[in-house]
Parts: sequence; structure tokens; C-alpha cells
Amino acid sequence: MVFSDVAAVFFDLDGTLIDSAPDLAAATDQMRLSRGLHSLPLSLYRPRAGSGARGMLDVAFQIGADDPQYEDLKSEFFANYAVCLLQRTTVFAGVPALVSQLHQNGLPWGIVTNKATQFADPLVRFMPSLGSASVLVCGDTTPHTKPHPEPLFEAARRLKVEASRCIYVGDDHRDIVAGHAAGMKTVAATYGYLGVEAPVSEWGAHAEINSPLALLQLLGST
Repeated sequence: MVFSDVAAVFFDLDGTLIDSAPDLAAATDQMRLSRGLHSLPLSLYRPRAGSGARGMLDVAFQIGADDPQYEDLKSEFFANYAVCLLQRTTVFAGVPALVSQLHQNGLPWGIVTNKATQFADPLVRFMPSLGSASVLVCGDTTPHTKPHPEPLFEAARRLKVEASRCIYVGDDHRDIVAGHAAGMKTVAATYGYLGVEAPVSEWGAHAEINSPLALLQLLGST
């Protein structure tokens, strides 16, 4: 498959462009250690990293957003994460070459994430290869978060392109749901976190990639 007439490419952040699971896990595990609980392995946290605080706290304490303790625990998690978010996070292998090729091809690209601006902005600025992003839409940029399509519509508006001519790449089911709702072509990043919901084969993405650079094949560029 090769996508044609593409005006822009948008990416999810965590699990798609960057591997932030080690820092997210460390921030959460510190909460367990401070309560005298044993540490949990990264392998338990990793699949839920794309769900942010909700996913991390569910792994660590088996509680959901409706639990009376949730808001206090979320605030503690955010405080811990703010301290360590740049310590272990890296871009996935192939991302620098991918965005460099997009730039050479004159194809604008951007980031649409549910991560709050206070965390997403320093991460994007810290990673040199992400500095060429033409737009950054965060979880608090619009009144809605994915799977609502509004963040994707906002990204397209900022670049003055039609949503139907854009591609959205993500590693979570809600990324694909949001992409479809926005009328974009969708690509599932199977090298990412993937969550614990339906398997990737059931997401309904237009295409799947097992590495960042594989996207170039879908764009007819190698």
C-alpha cells in the first residue's frame, strides 16, 4: 500500500515517537517504594504507558479514575514524573532518520498527543530530532482528548491542510479511532505500547508498521 496526495503526517508521542515507559514507570514505582511496597518490573508498566497516569496507577495500585484516592495519587504521580521525565526517555530507533526524510521531502509533520503541555513541550524540545515538528497539539490544547477527533482537526487547521489528506500514526486503539473520526488515513505503530484492549488486527487501521522507518514505504519514499 502507498498513500497518495498526502499533505501532512501526524504522530502520537509516547509509544510512537518516544519510548517514555522507563520514566513513567520510575515515577510510579517510586510511589510504591515510598509506601513500603516492592518494586514492579518495567515489563508490567510498559503496555499501559500509553494511558499515562490512569494506566500507571492501575498497574501499581489496581485503582481506576473513579476511586476516591485517584486524584491524590495522580497528583503525586505527576510531581514524580516532572522530576524524572527526561532521565531515561529516548526516541525510538529510526525516528531521527524518518523525520529527516519527511523534511527532505517537504512533507510537514506534527505531534498530536494526550500528554499535557507541561510534559510534552519539554520532551519535544529536549529531543533534537523532534524539534522540526510543525505543530504540537497536547491533551490540554483543545477541550477534548483522543479518541475525540478535535485534536487532530486542530493540528490540520494549524497547518492549513485538509484532514482527509493527512495520515495519523499511533500505537493505541484510540489513536486509530480518532484518526478515522477525523477522516484521516491511519497507521498502527505495532512497535509501541499497544495497550491492553483489542489486538492491533482489530483496530481497523489502514496500515500497520513494525518500525518508524517503515512509514516511508507507505509514502512511496525509501
